[in-house]
Amino acid sequence: MNALKLDTIDLKILDAIQRDGRITKLALAEKVGLSPTPAWLRLRKLEKAGIVRGYHAALDMRSVAPIATVLVEVTLRSHRQADFDRFERVIRETHEIVSCWSVGGGIDYMLKVVARDIDAYQRLVDSLLEREIGIDRYFTYIVTRTVKENEPVLVDGMLGDNAA
Repeated sequence: MNALKLDTIDLKILDAIQRDGRITKLALAEKVGLSPTPAWLRLRKLEKAGIVRGYHAALDMRSVAPIATVLVEVTLRSHRQADFDRFERVIRETHEIVSCWSVGGGIDYMLKVVARDIDAYQRLVDSLLEREIGIDRYFTYIVTRTVKENEPVLVDGMLGDNAA
């Protein structure tokens, strides 16, 4: 966990910027009960501490172009650190793989892939298999409908008694 001790105002700032990354200095100050400069200085402190990693626009890609979203379970053949490192390096370089989680349980990784269509997804998988990055098995799940995605995390609910 981050060494920076968060108080109630910090939590309000995190909540506000999760909901609106383009919030103005004045609106942020009003939401957290501070004047603009102290609110902005606190936000900068949270950014410098690495708690705020960036600001992004949430796009509706289906409005731009037809896409296929695919979830993939991956199990590696071998479980040495070098095997994980090689796999993860290639995954980080592959732009169609938009999320990757190392997981416990019966599989090693869960991937989220966004491709132009299912054929493009399969070509991607074929290219990963040809690169011999240690994939033993993979299972594909086609997303047919998004019900909920990228909702803000309730920061204060996650901290419990750790907040000041």
